[in-house]
Amino acid sequence: MQSIKLESEILTPSKVVCVGRNYTAHIAELNNELPDQMVLFNKPNSALSSTLFATHNNDTLHYETELCFVIKNNELAGVGLGLDLTKRTVQSKLKNQGLPWERAKAFDGACPLSPFVPKAQAGDLHALSLQLDINGERRQQGSAAEMITPIVALVRHIANQFSLLPGDVVITGTPAGVGVLNPGDELTLAIAGKLQVQTRIAE
Repeated sequence: MQSIKLESEILTPSKVVCVGRNYTAHIAELNNELPDQMVLFNKPNSALSSTLFATHNNDTLHYETELCFVIKNNELAGVGLGLDLTKRTVQSKLKNQGLPWERAKAFDGACPLSPFVPKAQAGDLHALSLQLDINGERRQQGSAAEMITPIVALVRHIANQFSLLPGDVVITGTPAGVGVLNPGDELTLAIAGKLQVQTRIAE
């Protein structure tokens, strides 16, 4: 079981609750329809990983950078970044058949997470902005203010659908700019003024 460190406390999430189609520009880039209700899916604890790969079982992986929040005492306790790694070809086939997305989204290692900053240090949640650079080139940039469903309303809605246990993580959707990962890529992920993480795709 993968765990999360928040200050001096270790939390073990039971799941990651993911929000899909929460940025209009990302909806447009994949030619998806604007949903009439929030798109939700889960990743298990086994999807968490500290190592990034470009493929899984020979399927190419796409990156989706997302603001994420860890839950404690039924409240948002910390903010970080996550990569919602996706088997895009597999997902497209599943969507065309009206089938669930787990094979494309919930595999082992499908959700690397950054360290978390305590909520008290995060400031205005709706002013948070994220960015992803790959090999020194800006690939994704977005703000919580651009989300279709704002963060607090989003978490409240999720909590009405699923019990959010201590350590559970909510990831909130990705802005435009998603794409393919390649072995050896150098990634820099950041929440402006709050957090920066550098990592490399395993070769």
